Amino acid sequence: MLGTKVTIIEMLDHILPVEDAEVSQTLEKNFKKRGIDIYTKTMVEKAEVKGNKVSVTINQNGEKKVLSADKVLSAIGVTGNVEGFGLEKLGIELFKNHVKVDKKTYQTNIPNIYAIGDVIGPPWLAHVASAEGIHCVEGIKGIKNPDVDYENIPGCTYCQPQVASVGLTEAKAKELGYEIKIGKFPFMASGKAFAVGEREGFVKLIFDAKYGELLGGHIIGSEATELIAEVALARAMEATGHSIIKTVHAHPTLSESIMEAAANAYGEAIHI
Repeated sequence: MLGTKVTIIEMLDHILPVEDAEVSQTLEKNFKKRGIDIYTKTMVEKAEVKGNKVSVTINQNGEKKVLSADKVLSAIGVTGNVEGFGLEKLGIELFKNHVKVDKKTYQTNIPNIYAIGDVIGPPWLAHVASAEGIHCVEGIKGIKNPDVDYENIPGCTYCQPQVASVGLTEAKAKELGYEIKIGKFPFMASGKAFAVGEREGFVKLIFDAKYGELLGGHIIGSEATELIAEVALARAMEATGHSIIKTVHAHPTLSESIMEAAANAYGEAIHI
C-alpha cells in the first residue's frame, strides 16, 4: 500500500493455510488486484545476496524460477527462546525446543518453576500468553478458575483487509463428522461498511445443524480483528444460531453483520 512491489511465496495451498479456504482465497484475490504477485504450492530452495539484491530460487511443481528482490522476509515459524538461561543446569525438561509444562498449572518438571507464553509452544499469540500468565499466577495463589480454553482462541491477521477467526473451519468441521449449517453476510450489503468505504469481505459462521452450536466464525474485512471478540464470546457462552439472531444489534454497525450471518444460516437474513 506504500508503493513497494511485493511477492508472496507460500509452500502450502493458500497464503493463510490455517484459515478457512474461502477467506484465504478472497484475500489472495484482493492482494492480486493490488499488484501483489503470489506463488502458492511453491518451495524456496535458496536465497543468495548478490550486491544490493537478493536472488531467490523457487520451485513450483518442478519448475524453477529465480526472483530478484531488495529485501527478503523469511517467516517460517516460531521456536522457544530456551538457550542461554541455564535451563539445562536446572534440569528443566524441554520438548521440541520449548519448555514442557503442565497446561493446567504451567508448572515445569521442577517444583516452583513455571513458564507461560511463546516459550511453552503454540499457539504463539500475545493474548494467549496473557491468559496463561493470569491463570498461572491465580493458580499459585490458590484461586480456582477454569483452564485456558485452547479451542476458543481468536486468531488475527493484521493485513488489509483484516482477517480473524475462532473455532473450526468449514473443512475441519466436516472432517470431524459434523452436519453443518453455514451462514454468510457480505460487507457489500452493510450500511456501515458502505458509509466508511470498506465494503470488501464477509462474515462466515459455521453451526452444528443438530444442536445449533456455533462451531466457528471467520471474518475478512474492515475491523475483523475487533469483530471476532463477539464470536469468541458467543462460543464461550455456548450460544446457538438462534440466540445470536435474537440478540438485537445496533444499526448501522459492522457487528450486525454477525447477526445477519447467523440469520442467513437459518434462512432468515433480511438485508441481503
